[in-house]
Amino acid sequence: MILKHIALASFAILSLSACQSTSQAQPTAIVNVPFTAPLASDFRSEIAIARYSELLNRADLAPDQQAKLFYDRGVLFDSLGMSTLARIDFNRAVQLKPDLAEVYNFLGIHHTLMQQFEKAYEFFDSALELNEQHEYAYLNRGIALYYGDRANLAAADLKEFLSRSPSDPYRVLWLYLAQASADPVQALANLKANAQGLDDSQWAYSLISLYLGDMSEQSFLTSLADGVKTEQEYAQRLCEAYFYLAKIYQAKGLDYQAADFFRLALATNVHEFVEYKYARLELELMAGENDS
Repeated sequence: MILKHIALASFAILSLSACQSTSQAQPTAIVNVPFTAPLASDFRSEIAIARYSELLNRADLAPDQQAKLFYDRGVLFDSLGMSTLARIDFNRAVQLKPDLAEVYNFLGIHHTLMQQFEKAYEFFDSALELNEQHEYAYLNRGIALYYGDRANLAAADLKEFLSRSPSDPYRVLWLYLAQASADPVQALANLKANAQGLDDSQWAYSLISLYLGDMSEQSFLTSLADGVKTEQEYAQRLCEAYFYLAKIYQAKGLDYQAADFFRLALATNVHEFVEYKYARLELELMAGENDS
C-alpha cells in the first residue's frame, strides 16, 4: 500500500511571500502538497548500459548494428538523466545510419531543451520525412514550437497528435496549453469540447477537471495516490501533477508559485517524462526573463 506523505509545503508555497515582488498577489493560504522519495536510478538500466558498451567494443559489428546499439544506449542514458552522454550516442547513431527516425526525434527533444529551436525543428522535420506515422514527433515538434513562441504552428502539430488518439487526456491538455498561449478564451472552449471524448475513469482526466475548474486544487492533490500501487508510479504521477499545476499558476502570472511547482516536478527524478524535461526548461526560461 502506498502511503501519501502529506506535509506543509512551507518551503514551496508559504516562503514565497518573502521573495515576491509587490506587484504580485501574496499567497492567501498554506497549501498541503504530497511528497514521495525521488526515484532512484534503475540498476537494470546501468547493467544494460555496461552490456551495450561491451558490445560496441567488438570489431565485427556492421554499421547498422553499431547504430542500433548507440541508439539503445542513448535511450538508457536519457532515462537516467545523462543528457550529454545520450546526445553523443544519438549523434553517433545518426552518423552511422542516417535513416533512423527515432534518433532525430530524440535529438529534436534535446535541442529544444537547449533552446536551440531552429535546430530542433529540423530534427523533427527529418523524423517525419522518414516516418510520417511517427506520432510523437508531432508532439515533440509541437512542444518545441510552443516554447519557440510559434503558438499557431504548435497547435497544428498538437491537433494532429490528438487526432491519433482523441481519448488521451495528455494530448488534449498539451493542445490546450498551445492554444491558450494565443487565445485563452477560445482554448478553454476547445478544452471543454475535447474533454467530451475522454474516458473520465482515467486518473489523468482529473487534470482536465482541474483545468476546467470542476475540481479544486486541494481535491486534486489529495486524490493523487488513489489507485497507485508502487512508489515509482506515485513519483511519476506527482511529476505530472506538479508540472501541470505549475502551468496553471504561470498562466495566472504567479511565477514564484509556478517555479516552486516546477522544482517539485524535478525533485521526483522521473527523468524520462516530458513533464520532468520541460520543468527544467520552464525554470531556465523564467530565469532568463528575470535576468533581462
